[in-house]
Amino acid sequence: MSQEIEGNTKGLSATQTRRVERLFGRRLDTHEIVSLEFARELFSVANELGRRIGVLVSRKGEIENIFLGTREILYLPDLGRQRLGRDRLRRLRFLFSDLSNNDQPATLPQDIYTDLEKLRLDMVVGIKVLPNRTTITFAHLLPVHERDQPAVQTEQVKDLATLEYDFVAQMESLEEQLTAKTARAVNDPRPRAVLVGIYEKGAAASKMAPESIAELKELARSAGVRVLDTIIQFRQLDPRTLIGKGKLEELVLQCLRLDAEMVIFDCELKPTQWRSIVNSTDLKVLDRSMLILDIFAQRASSADGRVQVELAQLKYLLPRLTELDSGLSRLSGGIGGRGPGETKLEIGRRRARDRIADLESRIEKLGEQRRLRRTRRTEFGLPVVALVGYTNVGKSTLFNQLTNSSVVVENKLFATLDPARRKLSLAVDYGVDEHGGPAISHQPIILADTVGFIRDLPEELRQAFRATLEEVGEAKLILHVLDASDPNLLQHKAAVDGILEQMSLTDIPKIIVLNKSDLVPADEVDGLARSLDGVSISAVKRSGFSALTQQISQLVFAVQAGHLVNQDVR
Repeated sequence: MSQEIEGNTKGLSATQTRRVERLFGRRLDTHEIVSLEFARELFSVANELGRRIGVLVSRKGEIENIFLGTREILYLPDLGRQRLGRDRLRRLRFLFSDLSNNDQPATLPQDIYTDLEKLRLDMVVGIKVLPNRTTITFAHLLPVHERDQPAVQTEQVKDLATLEYDFVAQMESLEEQLTAKTARAVNDPRPRAVLVGIYEKGAAASKMAPESIAELKELARSAGVRVLDTIIQFRQLDPRTLIGKGKLEELVLQCLRLDAEMVIFDCELKPTQWRSIVNSTDLKVLDRSMLILDIFAQRASSADGRVQVELAQLKYLLPRLTELDSGLSRLSGGIGGRGPGETKLEIGRRRARDRIADLESRIEKLGEQRRLRRTRRTEFGLPVVALVGYTNVGKSTLFNQLTNSSVVVENKLFATLDPARRKLSLAVDYGVDEHGGPAISHQPIILADTVGFIRDLPEELRQAFRATLEEVGEAKLILHVLDASDPNLLQHKAAVDGILEQMSLTDIPKIIVLNKSDLVPADEVDGLARSLDGVSISAVKRSGFSALTQQISQLVFAVQAGHLVNQDVR
């Protein structure tokens, strides 16, 4: 800590400067918040200068910093806003003189409370000397509090001479409670996050917001994040910080109170917004696209998938690789930091571009290999049927049930990333045979499972879908799977249709498959099936499969002649 006076020192005489400097030589009793003698001296010097004086006192009672303000305002010096241990205080208390012209005890401004929480000070203390007594007002953190209750406790002492308070004992007790709180939290090792949804004002946004933030919660859960709180705000978007300076300060304090490690925004942050928010907090800051990319990085198991995810991450983070190396280091490791890894996130723009060029070259080679595999399947004459749909509608469960496979099935968004292909034998009705009986032939097809789609997919993420979309592009038939129990079924259907249209895949024949029909009353499912001209099934209970496979057979083999080669192409 500096032993020089900081802040508003302009215009001080040599005598005034010496009076302030003598405060450095004072030492407080470790068991006192502040002694009566020192409180009076501090206020006297401040009153003579006509400027507020603030001092930082260590838990040993030593004066570490002295800084001056104006008569009305006092700013703390930069103490380094790094996050301390989750159960630690800074072991510094902040004392300041209140020069307000009234006969009321000292008051603590709101920004003092902010500094108390953000800097994790032991205590903040306002001192005011009235004609017949010395008063103080002090505040300290509370280890446990309800969401809508203050995170600090404030007390007023009308006469300091009568105060009985063991400062050291109180601080040690407070840290013990903070340690106990931390020990309870350690039982859940998942990263802790606060979700933030900022939406333009209007009826459409009000209707869309609950669905959008609920989807973000599911994305966070799929990424292995523990959601501590959700903040929703309707406002005109701030071009610099998105949520405005005041709301951002409240967000930081809420994260500190809840011991959150990261903030996740339900939108795509512009690079300037991302940098501005990161510069205002010591928290990891992710947006919706970063979170999805992290889930992709967790799920990718094939060479294609890993390369595509790394490329998507680098392209997305490239404009954020300037001006803020320390901020980008907060993305290293854990949620939002998989794929390229810490060193690649901190490399210069030139090396990042070199890496992107290398990955694009590798993807072209992998694309050639995929084209060769597709050519092989074409030679065998095996038609491809692709499962598509919004994420977490049950495509992989249906895939497993139809093909007796065991691809990963989880109740999470993007549980499947890499495409899976299996052979499926379908009964094809050729009318009657020469003996007058039904002419049934079992013909193989290739059923392809694909990654689930999601709304508002940025270009970088669409590139990560490349292998999946190539599978869809070669399909003779698309099975568009919907969750019949989803209240937002039509919106999710529109989102998938929109992506297929962007990829010029709308000319492929399609069957609407209403999955999870067992979760919806029969009359509702029947109504949905009629309105969407679809087939209702339950993949879990294997109901409705006969009607589904019959429709697949009719469409896939409508113009197919002869018999297909029974060849394993997995």
